[in-house]
Amino acid sequence: MRCPFCGNTDTQVKDSRPAEDHVAIRRRRFCPSCGGRFTTYERVQLRDLVVVKKNGKREDFDRDKLERSIRMAMQKRPVDPERVDQMISGIVRRLESMGESDVASDGIGEIVMDTLARIDTVAYVRFASVYKNFQAADDFEDFVQQLRPPTAPDEAK
Repeated sequence: MRCPFCGNTDTQVKDSRPAEDHVAIRRRRFCPSCGGRFTTYERVQLRDLVVVKKNGKREDFDRDKLERSIRMAMQKRPVDPERVDQMISGIVRRLESMGESDVASDGIGEIVMDTLARIDTVAYVRFASVYKNFQAADDFEDFVQQLRPPTAPDEAK
C-alpha cells in the first residue's frame, strides 16, 4: 500500500480488525520512511458497477461519493455512525447483487431514499431535496405533506 504522505510503497500493517458489521477489514498502517500513520479499509467487491446518469453519461460507481451524500444528509442527526456505515454497506451489497453491472442513477437514489426513510425522516427529506432537485419552499411543503398520514375529516359534531 502506498503511503499517502510520502509515496513510499513499503508500508506496514500495525493493526487489523473487522469493520462495518464484518463486511470490511480496517487496517492501521505505518510508513517507516516518513513515520506517517493512516487507515485503509478492505472490502469484497462482487462486480464493477457503472452508473448510468439521467443524461446517458456513464461513470464508474464511487462508494465514497455515495457515502459523502448520505453523511451530508445525516449531518447532526442522532444516528450512530456505525449504523450509517452498515446502511452504506447494505446499499452497496444490494446494488452489487442486482445482477447488472449497469445501474441507473435513479435506481441508486430510490434505494438510498427508501433506506433513509426507515432510519431518519429529516435525513430523508434532506436527501430528497437534492435528489429531486427542489427549487422552492413549496417543493419542500408538498414533499413533507406526502409524508404525513392523511387526517380523517372531522365527523359531524
